[in-house]
Amino acid sequence: MKSLLSICALCLVAMACNTSDQNGQPIRFPDGTWVDLTHDFDENTVYWPTAESFKLDTVFAGITDSGFYYTAFQYCAAEHGGTHLDAPIHFSAGKRSMEEIPLEQLIGAAVVVDVSEKALADPDYQISTADFQQWESEHGMLPEGAIVLLHTGYGRYWPDRAKYMGTAERGAAAVALLHFPGLAPEAAQWLVQERSIHAIGLDTPSIDYGQSTLFESHQILFKENIPAFENLANLEQLPPTGFWVVALPMKIKGGSGGPLRIAALVLQG
Repeated sequence: MKSLLSICALCLVAMACNTSDQNGQPIRFPDGTWVDLTHDFDENTVYWPTAESFKLDTVFAGITDSGFYYTAFQYCAAEHGGTHLDAPIHFSAGKRSMEEIPLEQLIGAAVVVDVSEKALADPDYQISTADFQQWESEHGMLPEGAIVLLHTGYGRYWPDRAKYMGTAERGAAAVALLHFPGLAPEAAQWLVQERSIHAIGLDTPSIDYGQSTLFESHQILFKENIPAFENLANLEQLPPTGFWVVALPMKIKGGSGGPLRIAALVLQG
């Protein structure tokens, strides 16, 4: 897996420096299958119960006075909703905001830790250090600089809020009714102390489980400038290893989060 990280870095450097190899052949991504890990943004997009939902208003749609077709829209959305990135400043003062996150943390080799069997049986399941150690017993140590994706299986419920979040209610009172899996603080601490990852993501509304009140996993990860991807899609289409992730959020200066377009390239062979 370390060699995959090295290949990824070399390819990106080569593409940045030159578009052809020494034989004049075009440099391109290796062969593979692209998987979109992003949910659509529309009126059904899931947001935190206290956040404003996504709105898309029509500025113009149709034939102009000059006779050509034209459409334009304006949208309004909270930072933290739909498939999005949490910047470290979201829960850690003085840490990186959206525009300060290095691209090297958002593009690179990735792994999937599948805990869906446990998580689907328990909506309050917290992904443990033992889950990571079990993954490592099968696939080797989490590679340095990896993007770690956690597959809980809850992506199958999108956008049914009651099944996906535990409640379809809105407002501050609904926060206490949230039930969905997340990362245990002890496991987050293990990741920052015993491993060296670039980013982490999962297919639920939050890195911390729904019943969390202190959001400790956010605090632990963000203190180390490790960003989080939330509300991911299609993680069931990814293998445990052998793929890259490209995760490019809206570059909001000073932002604590924002919409994310994220995709994976599953390599052949």
